[in-house]
Amino acid sequence: MIQLLALLLLAFGDVATVKSEPDLERRSELALANADKQVDAAKQAYNGGDEKAEQQALVEVRELVDVSYDALEHTNKAPRRSKYYKNAELKLTALLRRLHSFRDQVSFESREAVDAVIKRVSDVHDELLAAIMSKKK
Repeated sequence: MIQLLALLLLAFGDVATVKSEPDLERRSELALANADKQVDAAKQAYNGGDEKAEQQALVEVRELVDVSYDALEHTNKAPRRSKYYKNAELKLTALLRRLHSFRDQVSFESREAVDAVIKRVSDVHDELLAAIMSKKK
């Protein structure tokens, strides 16, 4: 329980730390790496029976995915030619797989929160993929 609280205290600083990263491409990578860690934190909280910590970790996954997408949009680089867009798309695919697996593990009452996060991550993934696959404007 103490380890979980320490993990959550570190997690609260992660979003602010990621947002303070001046390099937008690096910010996107950091946000997705931290989102992956938050999925682990949500699983650990669920297994420990801490619903509040689980919910907070899921909220942070969603926030971090949004931070990543926003950072990529503000780079003003062509998504078709940017390795960061492509890496983000791959990481979001892996994150979606992990979230679907987590959804299958949680109780029926907890699924709604996980489904909401899956929906947002899926929407961002689709937007990234559309940007990568689109022609020049």
